[in-house]
Amino acid sequence: MAARRMARMGLKSASLWRAVSACFAAGPMVPAAFAPAADAAEISTLAIELNKLETFDKGCRAYVVVNNTGEAYQAVKLDLVLFQPDGVIARRFAVDLAPLKASKKTVKLFEIEGLACEKIASVLVNEVMECRADGGPVTDCLSRMSFTSVAGPGLNK
Repeated sequence: MAARRMARMGLKSASLWRAVSACFAAGPMVPAAFAPAADAAEISTLAIELNKLETFDKGCRAYVVVNNTGEAYQAVKLDLVLFQPDGVIARRFAVDLAPLKASKKTVKLFEIEGLACEKIASVLVNEVMECRADGGPVTDCLSRMSFTSVAGPGLNK
């Protein structure tokens, strides 16, 4: 039976037949350069939501919800700019959302002293100052982030 298959395929020796059979048994072999890239689902994302602004005796308290869909982060430092309703910058400051556990939703609180919540019309993520996951520095951190707000003032990059 193997001889008939070899003849149909134009193979003349049993050793060549075994070599060809072994290649097919191993499955498709794709060089690494042509292999598909890592699945998009494997790349962790950080969905950052301005959830609530609350007045307190010294100013405004911001509640930020961070939904981390992947690896843990040791540092996520953002340069934020707060704008007033008239478009004038009210304040610029840095926040660190980390530590963030892997595949976990977290709520972070930040107190903005000396500024009433009504004076915040929008929040700009001006820059990612530092982004470090368990595996080391993350160079494309901003592209992994999405920003939303349910608190009134917009949060965007």
